[in-house]
Amino acid sequence: MSQRAALLIGNLVHTQKEWEQDCGKLASKLYEYPVAGASREDFISKCKSGAFDGTYALYRSNDSNKLTGNFNAELLDALPKSLKFICHNGAGYDNIDIDACTKRGIAVSSTPIAVNDATADVAIWLMLGALRNIKQSFQAVHDGKWRGNFSLGHDPKNKTLGILGMGGIGSAVAQRARAFGMKIQYHNRRQLPANEEQGAKYVTFEDLLKTSDVLSLNLSLNASTRHIIGKAQFDMMKDGIVIVNTARGPLIDEAALVDALKSGKVWTAGLDVFEEEPKIHPGLLEAENVVLLPHMGTATFETQRDMELLVLDNLKSAIKEDKLVTQVPEQKPAKANI
Repeated sequence: MSQRAALLIGNLVHTQKEWEQDCGKLASKLYEYPVAGASREDFISKCKSGAFDGTYALYRSNDSNKLTGNFNAELLDALPKSLKFICHNGAGYDNIDIDACTKRGIAVSSTPIAVNDATADVAIWLMLGALRNIKQSFQAVHDGKWRGNFSLGHDPKNKTLGILGMGGIGSAVAQRARAFGMKIQYHNRRQLPANEEQGAKYVTFEDLLKTSDVLSLNLSLNASTRHIIGKAQFDMMKDGIVIVNTARGPLIDEAALVDALKSGKVWTAGLDVFEEEPKIHPGLLEAENVVLLPHMGTATFETQRDMELLVLDNLKSAIKEDKLVTQVPEQKPAKANI
């Protein structure tokens, strides 16, 4: 095996020991960025100067995006020519240009499976909070106003939960929702094998919008899914639908969502992600019929460690065996479901 260095961009919170010991045994050299003065310009400059020469695989996360910016064609062009693998910490990877990586011969991995349970837990928490229209009373009791502008909520039992994107997270949401007596339906680009549906009903995208009482978004963000839910889609939905989004903010046209909340088309919403986060649309902050969280779907000690370990597993596999454990579906022969 030729000289193969590994580059860590950003910080490891739970697995610094594994990085230094396990990866150190396999890699010819371990690089870390930043040391000081981190910026996209500085990172590109260091790449071009040869500071990371020999890098065969790198570890980066969504959090590290503030250090380097998006992994687009410009940045990829500056990376060492020896780079063959990008091991990404995150279920979502919309800040990586996968097509540009593929053209340059770089394979990319993400962290599915590790994020499924924690994200699904938050989705259910948001769904229940939205169904009970909890924000008004939650805020009132903290303000010393007891129930405040109290209103009755809804039970999840016998409601139809529509899941847009029945991958690992969507399936985990469905599993949890069944415990509340909900009817499950879903839409992907392609229907799942029967043994993976676990009783969920496959429907068209249009039918999902028209017949769901609650709609949970659990799909990836890309050019084809950006604003997949906008005014036209809201118009197709039942009056009083509940919207839950723990995937990516730009899946929803946020201005259209605000209008739908005001009109009553959307009764309530539970959101962990936002179109321009950390900026949140003022209409959502002002609305009483929303439950908001600051993108914390995977924010548990256990899940964060599992994610870091999975990235390191990918990195070690790349250096040792020239393959990834969880390569992104866009780079596989057959594209996966949404």
